[in-house]
Amino acid sequence: MSDFIFTSESVTEGHPDKICDQISDAVLDALLTEDPESRVACETVVNTGLCLLTGEITSKAKVDYIKLVRNVIQEIGYKGYKAGGFDANSCAVLVALDEQSPDISQGVNEADDVNDDLENNTGAGDQGIMFGYACDETPELMPLPISLAHRLAIQLAKVRHENVLNYLLPDGKTQVSIDYKKGVPVSINTILISTQHNPEIDGIKNEEEIRQRIKEDLWRNVVIPATEDLEIKPNIHKTRFLVNPTGKFVVGGPQGDAGLTGRKIIVDTYGGYARHGGGAFSGKDPTKVDRSAAYAARYVAKSIVKAKLAKKAEVQLSYAIGVAKPISILVETFDTGVISQADLTDVINKHFDLRPAAIIKEFNLRNLPKKMGGNFFRKTASYGHFGRRDLELPWENVEKKAAQLVEASKEFL
Repeated sequence: MSDFIFTSESVTEGHPDKICDQISDAVLDALLTEDPESRVACETVVNTGLCLLTGEITSKAKVDYIKLVRNVIQEIGYKGYKAGGFDANSCAVLVALDEQSPDISQGVNEADDVNDDLENNTGAGDQGIMFGYACDETPELMPLPISLAHRLAIQLAKVRHENVLNYLLPDGKTQVSIDYKKGVPVSINTILISTQHNPEIDGIKNEEEIRQRIKEDLWRNVVIPATEDLEIKPNIHKTRFLVNPTGKFVVGGPQGDAGLTGRKIIVDTYGGYARHGGGAFSGKDPTKVDRSAAYAARYVAKSIVKAKLAKKAEVQLSYAIGVAKPISILVETFDTGVISQADLTDVINKHFDLRPAAIIKEFNLRNLPKKMGGNFFRKTASYGHFGRRDLELPWENVEKKAAQLVEASKEFL
């Protein structure tokens, strides 16, 4: 299929599920900052007036979880008269955390395929499959639909935080549909933005008038600034633009819907444009390959595309709990590769160390929270873990590795 429309969505940091992702990653940041060897699997649940922390944590760090949770909720914007039924100062915070299972800990501490090599001494924290993807549709080598959806969500949050549109509340979602011709994006078909707002705007109370006001404001203050540097831009006369299709969006956040950590895994990755292994990222320490190996798979895929060995690349890794080396590595270039996939797989095996301890070391994952002032993983918990233009993410820095792949591929050309 060469002509099609593809759609991806994003959500703002005030979305109930994203509140949970940020809290879980804020817990991870706090624990790793004080104790880089912390083992963390933190899950968060929010509902009207309630936040529950649960999961398994083994750490020497001492963290005031209740204070941490309230700070995150407040920074997102759920406070005071804009709390929308979920106030950082009044919501109940319950903590129900256990220690990591000794059966899991044993496999991580000493891998089944252990030898004197330090990188072999750390087994994968779980079994599973992880996918990484990259393509040449955008400068950050991400699919255009999810890249644009994130741009809109980031800008929507920005104009709220800066009081450019002071009637906006924290919850929101964006969705973008892109027209493809012969497999190449050519135009923006539809933009959808649903944003929580005050019940009255500058004295306007009529539902349809409020929606029209929001629509005009969002086009001017969100859509245009978020897309001004793109070659493919929305056209007010041609691009379908939908805002709050139900008419209003006053009740939102945890008051409108319960939230859970790890329920936006497609938003976190490639917007459905590539496959997903099923594992969530947030709240998990780097020994959990759901997170670290997904970062490594993106690193491999992006290096391939950056090296121009393919226009698009998808990499699958699989692991067994307590075993260091991947069980399998598969690369798919969708008939865009300049060398065979067998040769490309051989290059990957020679130039990437995909054991958990090696990934952790390569990206410095245990120490980044402390290095970044106690706030690293939480920043990835909203607006995607890949292709971020606003963050310095080590798995996105592929210049040196791409140069290595260019040299290594010459023997196959």
